[in-house]
Amino acid sequence: MNNELIMNAIYGGALIGLSAVFLMLTLGRIAGISGITSGLLSLNLKRQDLWRGTFLIGLLIGPLVYLAIGGQTPEVVIDKGFVYMIAGGLLVGFGASLGSGCTSGHGVCGIARISPRSLVATGVFLTTAIITVLLSR
Repeated sequence: MNNELIMNAIYGGALIGLSAVFLMLTLGRIAGISGITSGLLSLNLKRQDLWRGTFLIGLLIGPLVYLAIGGQTPEVVIDKGFVYMIAGGLLVGFGASLGSGCTSGHGVCGIARISPRSLVATGVFLTTAIITVLLSR
């Protein structure tokens, strides 16, 4: 792995942390993507919840800005079929619902707040990911 990719990962992680802190300081909200998305898609959307759309648009625009300033695109290899990707997405959604949050909410924000629920949830996420990789490879 080259040094540029390592530094990009460090910068990316720092930006994720800064965005989570900024959201907490400005709106008092946790930067959990599943909660932000479900709130945006709810039928009970209020004007004060429009920040959710802005946040998600920022997630989509971020990689484009990175490429525009000369960032390098990592090689992505997808060795599973479309059905596996759909099943994986559905399982992630189900897990986020079951765990009352996703890896960004629990793993980034919850651990930073030393939330016992988030510590357990993140441990379950990681253990499940390790077992899944071991079984699928």
